[in-house]
Amino acid sequence: MNSTRLSEAEIARYFEQGYLLLPGLIAPDALERYDKRFVSFVEAKLKPPPQMKIMRDIMVVKGAVEPETPLHAINKMMSFEDDPELYDYVLQPKLLDAIRSLLGDDIYSLSTNLFNKPPGIDGRHPLHQDLRYFRIRPAEKIVGVWTAMLPATRETGCLAVIPGSHKGELLEHAEPDWEYVNHAFFGIENIDLDKRVHVEMMPGDTLLFHPLLIHGSGRNHSRSFRRAISAHYAAGGCDSPVRDWKQGKQVRHIG
Repeated sequence: MNSTRLSEAEIARYFEQGYLLLPGLIAPDALERYDKRFVSFVEAKLKPPPQMKIMRDIMVVKGAVEPETPLHAINKMMSFEDDPELYDYVLQPKLLDAIRSLLGDDIYSLSTNLFNKPPGIDGRHPLHQDLRYFRIRPAEKIVGVWTAMLPATRETGCLAVIPGSHKGELLEHAEPDWEYVNHAFFGIENIDLDKRVHVEMMPGDTLLFHPLLIHGSGRNHSRSFRRAISAHYAAGGCDSPVRDWKQGKQVRHIG
């Protein structure tokens, strides 16, 4: 990408396919800082802010596996808005330029996650739509971002997407009929899996995606970790039928 703003062709591709891959968007030194910060929280070298949640994988919770290290036990970190070191990801200039190309200049961050897929853990995330987790609308004014911190390949359990699925409606979600399903991992049934496109990514590669895009990820079959940092943004003109979403604890105005 020669410019930090998306080109007309990139914007058109995003709205046609429901996602856009931007290679090498986040620099290695930034990824290293985020990774070290994450590890410090997991290893209890730092005290997490009150809103931050560090979730153990369901296989560890149920005693199906004995984790080799504290990192092998963690499925994800949620809500790192109050940690400046990790929230720096949300404020990365190139990332904000790409988001503003799609949403305009007045934007908010909605939610933040750091996904950790250890080796030896099932770790699947069923095919789903992120809009299921949000009450604000319209969907076209929300964008998710997902940046690989470590290689995300077919072997390590990369994201899979169904191109064009964002043009449909919000579908019914339910907990998959799997032996091990992590907390709040809901999925959509009766999906044509032949339509999946596996999006392999190297560290720093960033996927922008529509909240109605059907996506998920598979098992980690490797001996390495698959780790990614993620956030959602919304345009200031969004609305909610339930409450003033701009007052939410995990909502931050970026401007």
